[in-house]
Amino acid sequence: MSLEFRFLGRDDPLREQARELRFRVLREPLGFSRAEVTVEGENDSILLAALEEGRVVACVMFTPHTAERGQLRQMAVHPSRQGTGVGRVLVRQLEQAAAAQGFEEIELHARDHAVGFYEKLGYAREGAPFIELGIEHVLMRKRW
Repeated sequence: MSLEFRFLGRDDPLREQARELRFRVLREPLGFSRAEVTVEGENDSILLAALEEGRVVACVMFTPHTAERGQLRQMAVHPSRQGTGVGRVLVRQLEQAAAAQGFEEIELHARDHAVGFYEKLGYAREGAPFIELGIEHVLMRKRW
């Protein structure tokens, strides 16, 4: 099955599917409610989704912080698609879109188990680990 990658506008009905995926993959395992999946700045964020047969199977958000820097957030890949390369393609496409809009740097808060994934994509650790959402994260950055 082939994947389609699509940027979802603010009114795109697929945004709700992406929110549900983010809940199932990122928040539900930590005991959070559906209401706690929405993040500050979400409406001003770029949302890229991977679609398979019209269903969201992966997504990632980019929230601008300044004209040059933004944050990659809420990366979620359905368990059936993890390890297939879809996450790598999502990040690369998001980076290309950010660069095309004049951004020069992306930062992210990586969960401990995801640090290696981001390092392979050129992100570097910065500073000491910290607790966010009750679990350890690492600040990572990439400039181009």
